[in-house]
Amino acid sequence: MLEHDVIIVGGGLAGSRAAVEIARMNPKLSIAVVAKTHPIRSHSVAAQGGIASSLRNVDSEDSWEAHAFDTVKGSDYLADQDAVELLTQEAPDVVLDLEHMGVLFSRLPDGRIAQRAFGGHSHKRTCYAADKTGHAILHELVNNLRRYGVTIYDEWYVMRLIFEDSDAKGVVMYRIRDGQLVVVRAKAVMFATGGYGRVYNTTSNDFASTGDGLAMTAAVGLPLEDMEFVQFHPTGLYGVGVLISEAVRGEGAYLVNSEGDRFMATYAPSRMELAPRDITSRAIVKEIRAGRGIHLDGSAGGPFINLDVRHLGREHIMSRIPFAWEEAHRLLGVDAVHQPIPVRPTVHYSMGGIPTNTDGRVRSSAEGLTEGFFAAGEAACVSVHGANRLGSNSLLECVVYGRRTGAAIARYVGQRKLPDIDEQRYLRDAQQRLQSLLDRPGQVRIGHLRQEFQDCMTEHCGVFRTESVMQEGLDKVRSLRQQAEHVYLDDKGTLWNTELVEAMELQSIMLVGEMILTSALNRQESRGSHSREDYLNRDDERFLQHTMAYSSAAGIEIGDRPVTITRFQPQERKY
Repeated sequence: MLEHDVIIVGGGLAGSRAAVEIARMNPKLSIAVVAKTHPIRSHSVAAQGGIASSLRNVDSEDSWEAHAFDTVKGSDYLADQDAVELLTQEAPDVVLDLEHMGVLFSRLPDGRIAQRAFGGHSHKRTCYAADKTGHAILHELVNNLRRYGVTIYDEWYVMRLIFEDSDAKGVVMYRIRDGQLVVVRAKAVMFATGGYGRVYNTTSNDFASTGDGLAMTAAVGLPLEDMEFVQFHPTGLYGVGVLISEAVRGEGAYLVNSEGDRFMATYAPSRMELAPRDITSRAIVKEIRAGRGIHLDGSAGGPFINLDVRHLGREHIMSRIPFAWEEAHRLLGVDAVHQPIPVRPTVHYSMGGIPTNTDGRVRSSAEGLTEGFFAAGEAACVSVHGANRLGSNSLLECVVYGRRTGAAIARYVGQRKLPDIDEQRYLRDAQQRLQSLLDRPGQVRIGHLRQEFQDCMTEHCGVFRTESVMQEGLDKVRSLRQQAEHVYLDDKGTLWNTELVEAMELQSIMLVGEMILTSALNRQESRGSHSREDYLNRDDERFLQHTMAYSSAAGIEIGDRPVTITRFQPQERKY
């Protein structure tokens, strides 16, 4: 049995930042990061637009209070305001710390970090590294993991959280290279496993974003919070789903329909293309539904609208948003200097996740806390985003709450002993799970079943939702989960058996998807990204509360938790 003082599952920004903070605070601790990809391949590397912070390098009128208000308003008043205050107060310090680590931010002529406009923000506060900000930050953090001697288990798949008597004691993990099974015990376990975009068929997320951490948490009877709030990014590249960053609109791009109109004037006249993502995504879908979408031949009535940057000029495009140009050109053959980019909404971000307090401690219920179990980043729900995340607040959450959670873990493990674990029982259970997948005589193929499930989620729990459509989707999801018992694997070997990993990921996707749909059915209102055509208005009296979803053998049960309101009383959300 392996042992470390701290085991962190997930090698992206939140996990890496937590590991760095633990090592800084107590260099004697044994820290391990385990990831199913190499940490540099974590999905954080794909984050493009920037990281929000009231540095006031460009806008002297900005403040953390203004950033906090924008975030709470953007969340449709579902964010916990104590968590938002910490996020926005600590933002300048964490950004400067990243700069001192060596992150290559874009600069103003006088050498200070550049900042630009972003959707839903009232000031130019988004710091950036061209349009590859996540890439720039993650590289420096992973370099620092090596500098501080953090053990990295890359390309290991964590199969199970060891959780006994409300206490996290370790994990069971599977080495993808050769099928080796290992139990790791630790004084504290942290999940930073990212989002679950692959629950849907079109997403900006990479293939590893299958919600494994959330599924493992739900599997031990712990709740998941606010799972109905799935963010659709307005500008996914048509036909591919990959992201065309909000930075493009921050630099001045236009959204244009088949009639050549900048239609956001109808939906958010004060913010135009820089309205929050939920509002912009709904506007695009409404334009397409109204027949003002565009076909590839340029005719009206098609499935996308245009994102137009031609007026910015080649030099501006290539210096400020080169990656967006590159993606459109590489994947669709579109030269954005001379042609508009075809876009439509794509699943992008998980506002919900593993519920935590502001120190990253995982909640066991609306009132209680677990022992030894922490989470941060997109996998967690400390609820700084509520019902809708503002662009450039996700990298900020990863770094602020990665640092805070790391500091809390460093303090926490000083009082803990390594737990006692029945290693053989967990190894036996894991081996039986793998063997049962390998031995199934079924007819169903993973790829086909996964596609059917993703199509079902997209069709029945999309940008717009109704009770009848979601109930039909939930019935189908439950049927597909039963079919998953009959999945057939071609690869029976132990060496680099990616089919076996995909079979386990499919189980994660399906559990997470059912929890999203069940939570969405329960929330009979429209708030943020959760937009119901049968309940058009926000209902603070009944639903100004967090959803807590619990999975068990009997099914999924829904509870709630109050929203923390400190300084901003809920009001109508207008832009």
